[in-house]
Amino acid sequence: MKDNIILEKSFEFAVRVVNLYKHLSKDKREYVLSKQLIRSGTSIGANINEAQAAQSKKDFIAKMAIASKEARESKYWIDLLIKTDYLNSNDNHTKSLLSEIEEIIKLLTSIVKTGQNKQ
Repeated sequence: MKDNIILEKSFEFAVRVVNLYKHLSKDKREYVLSKQLIRSGTSIGANINEAQAAQSKKDFIAKMAIASKEARESKYWIDLLIKTDYLNSNDNHTKSLLSEIEEIIKLLTSIVKTGQNKQ
């Protein structure tokens, strides 16, 4: 993962999502939304990792596009957790989590668009 920013960021995000899931399920007794978030939030990095071994440029772009969709879904679940008062939008942890997923979305969008333009 050395020097691959999107791999590093997606892995760190997945770690944060796992820790958030632990907190939400243990302290807030919230299981449904947080389980959706853990699925999409950990899937981002898994797809990016899988893309590293893509068999073709098309395969690489497809895996990165899936990672992008999972990132957008993760942002949706975070937003929903905020609107339903499981997360506080003014909390620094929540703000940094949102900032992190927005950065991942931008990076993945750029990677996919660049890849599609080169085809």
